[in-house]
Amino acid sequence: MKDASWDDCLRNNSAKKVSQDIQRAKSLIETAKDRISLIDEINEKNCNFVFEDYYTSVLEVLQALVISRGYNVLNHVCIGYYLRDVLKREDLFRVFDDIRYKRNSLTYYGSKMDFDTAKSAIDKCKDIFLTCLKLCNSILK
Repeated sequence: MKDASWDDCLRNNSAKKVSQDIQRAKSLIETAKDRISLIDEINEKNCNFVFEDYYTSVLEVLQALVISRGYNVLNHVCIGYYLRDVLKREDLFRVFDDIRYKRNSLTYYGSKMDFDTAKSAIDKCKDIFLTCLKLCNSILK
């Protein structure tokens, strides 16, 4: 059965209740920040790779968020449902779902983005990264 909501993710064991792990959450956040800090420039040759790095960093911060709240989420779709159904952040869900789709197209189907599309996707990643980082920081203080 395909997950269509956070409740489905829990029912189908795509997300599981676990003990909060603040240290793991902090480590994920530091890894995400370090990954982004290594990016020097964005150009037509590297834009798809830079996008992948930003997407991975967003995912690490989102994983930090859910683990700090006592969940282990096994797929990217359910991370999105957590944003939408638990945090009630439809805005973040839509952005995350869009970049998730672009990342899947790139990673699994070899559909490279043109520079303008990649730059726009990177900008979305930057925005959602900062927003989710603030959500994490409010928990991890």
